[in-house]
Amino acid sequence: MREIPDRQESTRELDAQLFGFGPAGRAEVLPAVDVLGARGSRIQGFLKTLRDAIRGSSLDYTTAPIGRAIFMLAVPMMLEMVMESIFAVADVFWVARLGADAVATVGLTESMLTLIYTVAMGVSIGAMALVARRVGERDMNGAARAAVHAIVLGVFISLIIGIVGVRYASDLLALMGASPAVIAQGSTFTRIMLGGNITVVLLFVINAVFRGAGDAAIAMRVLWFGNAINIVLGPMFIFGLGPFPELGVTGAAVATNIGRGAAVAYQLLTLARGRGRISLTRSQIGLDLGTMLNLLRLSGSAAFQVLIGMASYVGLVRIVATFGSAALAGYTIAIRLIIFALLPSWGISNAAATMVGQNLGARKPERAERAVWQSAFYNMLFLGSVGVVFVLLAPQIVALFSGDPTVHRYGVGGLRIVSAGFLFYAYGMVLTQSFNGAGDTWTPTVINLFVFWLFELPFAYVLATRTSLGPLGVFTSLAVSYSALAVVSAIVFRRGRWKQKAV
Repeated sequence: MREIPDRQESTRELDAQLFGFGPAGRAEVLPAVDVLGARGSRIQGFLKTLRDAIRGSSLDYTTAPIGRAIFMLAVPMMLEMVMESIFAVADVFWVARLGADAVATVGLTESMLTLIYTVAMGVSIGAMALVARRVGERDMNGAARAAVHAIVLGVFISLIIGIVGVRYASDLLALMGASPAVIAQGSTFTRIMLGGNITVVLLFVINAVFRGAGDAAIAMRVLWFGNAINIVLGPMFIFGLGPFPELGVTGAAVATNIGRGAAVAYQLLTLARGRGRISLTRSQIGLDLGTMLNLLRLSGSAAFQVLIGMASYVGLVRIVATFGSAALAGYTIAIRLIIFALLPSWGISNAAATMVGQNLGARKPERAERAVWQSAFYNMLFLGSVGVVFVLLAPQIVALFSGDPTVHRYGVGGLRIVSAGFLFYAYGMVLTQSFNGAGDTWTPTVINLFVFWLFELPFAYVLATRTSLGPLGVFTSLAVSYSALAVVSAIVFRRGRWKQKAV
């Protein structure tokens, strides 16, 4: 007889945590009409919470129910990443119409862009950790100063990278193993993407500031705005539609930089006008040695952490490139589709990082830990579902991007193999970001070093060159490494040393 009341109690708790209301005082045995009314109320509560999450709210993430707080952060962060993943797939969809060499150009350039992503993500992790901690401490001035220093640091580093990229674009492609045909067709694309990297860096960094402050909805709108421009302009510049010139694969780079540049302008305008929780004023514009050193410490180790992961991808691409353009094109398509799945999951992971940073700032470490495990479970449900779809429908999905039988075979095989590791990696993603949100950037750095460099790369090389798997051995190493990362991260996270990290 206790089974029904227990279920009602669980429902009440979920209602209160997620939707912001609870059926206190409701009779335990309800008439059918009341049950329908309660169900309708829950649906209305869910829709209201969803609407608030997308619009943005002033919710305090250090006191609100954990389920509701995660939902309010994760929904806009996931939608933000969904748009990024849609753009990644749409970009390669149009470029694939130009042939395997064009797709190979994008794949090789993306591998070189890992250096830029490393800088952007490293500074972003440091900025998010500092901003979230200051917001949790109710120090909004300190949060704004951290944002200013992150922007300055990002601009300085990206300018250096841009100069080198423009000068040596063709040489870098050759170094990556590109054929003469790929270099001839794609050097301008590479030059534009590397030269315009400041838009990528600032887009990452300022959105990290918004997320750390709890303004996930603003970060979402920024990325949707920029990538919507990318998606519209991409085919126009690639194929010369209407008044636009036909630039081929170079057109994809032009559209990308225009879209991201517009998004950065939107970000800076939002900060200047104080439309979010952080407002930049003239009094906050200036350099403070202590703040910059703190940011450099966090960002430096975080950048090394990202570099380890990104460099492992470069190594994997280099292995695949030895098997020819068809294998490389199949790898590029499969990886883009995998990114399509992983980017929304990064939204959930970033939500956990914000919860950790703000709650540690508010001196609530146990609440931070509960938020991490709850976020990881949600991520497992999401990413596991996507993995099932990829395994079942891989041939049909890859066929949308290439009709070449060899490219299709490698793309399908790779997509299915990597998807098998999604359940484990769902936890690994959240745990890694949670360390970063706490400002403990060295722990995931060491874990990445051992998993990706000392294990994944040698394992991939052996499987690809010493077994019959060939390029599919690279995908196998990815799936196994994802699982290893999750297990090791969970063991270290449970020790709880991240709770004592001072930022």
